[in-house]
Amino acid sequence: MSIFTPTNQIRLTNVAVVRIKKGGKRFEIACYKNKVVSWRSGAEKDLDEVLQTNSVFVNVSKGQVAKKEDLCKAFGTDDLTEICKQILAKGELQVSDKERQSQLETMFRDIATIVAEKCVNPETKRPYTVNLIERAMKDNHYSVKTTKSTKQQALEVIKQLKETMEIQRAHMKLRLRMPSKDAKKLKEKLKPLLQVVESEDFDEELEMVCLVDPGCFREIDELIRCETKGRGSLEVLCLKDVEEGDEKL
Repeated sequence: MSIFTPTNQIRLTNVAVVRIKKGGKRFEIACYKNKVVSWRSGAEKDLDEVLQTNSVFVNVSKGQVAKKEDLCKAFGTDDLTEICKQILAKGELQVSDKERQSQLETMFRDIATIVAEKCVNPETKRPYTVNLIERAMKDNHYSVKTTKSTKQQALEVIKQLKETMEIQRAHMKLRLRMPSKDAKKLKEKLKPLLQVVESEDFDEELEMVCLVDPGCFREIDELIRCETKGRGSLEVLCLKDVEEGDEKL
């Protein structure tokens, strides 16, 4: 004797559910455990590795699939792939309290590790330890956001910590070369983007060795390429200009 299963029901087991409320209705997607965080951090690029099915549900545990008209009204499209991506990006991951606590602790540690790798004490140029950064984050009552990647949150943490301690992004050391006819004009445009000019040599071309904030790298690279029409060059001498040994308080 066969068992009748309603066509709008899909039974799934061992799933991680991501839920979002939109347009007054609840929508859920069924994902593989541990893959949601990998997707949000950018480590996982393949959506098929994250989703158990690209169906959108009103209730995953009961297997109730969302109606097409409700999806169109809430998301402005009936493209299931696009809707799943939106829910993955902005939805809330449903996990047990124990799993959630473990996830938050892991992300907290990962954020502190990224900050410690990217930053130094500006006076000594020495990096801070991960434990010291974690302590500072706790003192600032930083709250981890599971919907944001650890890299995004690390940049937020750096901004927050600047208000309470001596910390800055470790400078990159660059060598810039530009033809003499472009040098004067280009140097003025580069000036606000350079933190320290260590040396400057003007012969047939201008050569500068300087320290810059990593966030300005692309803008500097684009300026040199566009203004010199490819005749200038940028060379990375050091990704992080730091002194040996950790900073201790």
